Amino acid sequence: MTQASSDSAAVVALGETPVGSLQWSQLAAVIALIGILYHGILANLALQWWNDPDFSHGFFVPIFSGFVIWRMHHDLARVDSRPSWFGLPVVGAALITLIVGVLGAELFLSRSSLILLLAGLTILFFGWRFFGAISFPWAVLFLMIPIPAILYNQLTFPLQFLASNLATSLLSLAGVPVLREGNVIHLPAMRLEVVEACSGIRSLVSLTSLAVVFTYFFEARIWKRVVLVVAAIPIAVAANGLRIMGTGLLVQYWDPDKAEGFFHEFSGWVIFLLSLLMLYAIHRLINFRWHRGKGRKAA
Repeated sequence: MTQASSDSAAVVALGETPVGSLQWSQLAAVIALIGILYHGILANLALQWWNDPDFSHGFFVPIFSGFVIWRMHHDLARVDSRPSWFGLPVVGAALITLIVGVLGAELFLSRSSLILLLAGLTILFFGWRFFGAISFPWAVLFLMIPIPAILYNQLTFPLQFLASNLATSLLSLAGVPVLREGNVIHLPAMRLEVVEACSGIRSLVSLTSLAVVFTYFFEARIWKRVVLVVAAIPIAVAANGLRIMGTGLLVQYWDPDKAEGFFHEFSGWVIFLLSLLMLYAIHRLINFRWHRGKGRKAA
């Protein structure tokens, strides 16, 4: 009777879990299959990170995600791991996304399918609770994938006009005679054109990604993290307008040749550091108002 009960329990356990526990041999096989499917896609992605300054932050995203998981390893060890067959539909959806992306030459889909595949495998081998525990570092991985070309083009064009409009207003406030035609700023010394590279998309993407990292280390409350990440968008736009304004002042009052070369690149780093300081200042302001409000309620 006892033996029959044990056998029944074993059958039930096998029915609840598709693979039991993930062994090293299984892990090696999974990694090998992922390597076979995605080696070309990952190589192309790393090459774009290296050659495209707009997405060079992609190298650090998987490192940060891995660090977060490593930091959580004690908590993950206590998570009730219940492998689920529901991971198979997610794996199937990821593979379909991969096929569509490869056949349609859509890099964003083929690259995103890897992140979906990781989610499906996690649910399959470890269950929903485990996946929920690592959902943040998993979602962060999407930051390493460059924006789809169609969306990138839709963003850069209005950002060019927004940056040129903001810079024109700031130059007028500084007393510089200026005239704007679209994304072209006419100064007495020369004409400045806000091209696609100066749209601010680079600082927008980089600052948003950095805001995610910043909030992880320095803020525990979810709503504050969301506010700071959203605040990174107008900060990046304003900072880019300041950069173009600085270039206009440099052209008008010093040397038109300084609009390009070292000073142009150096100003980008200075403005990016200014953006970080603005993000930090907003974080301090939110905390100040939060603690002040709690103090009033307590009083």
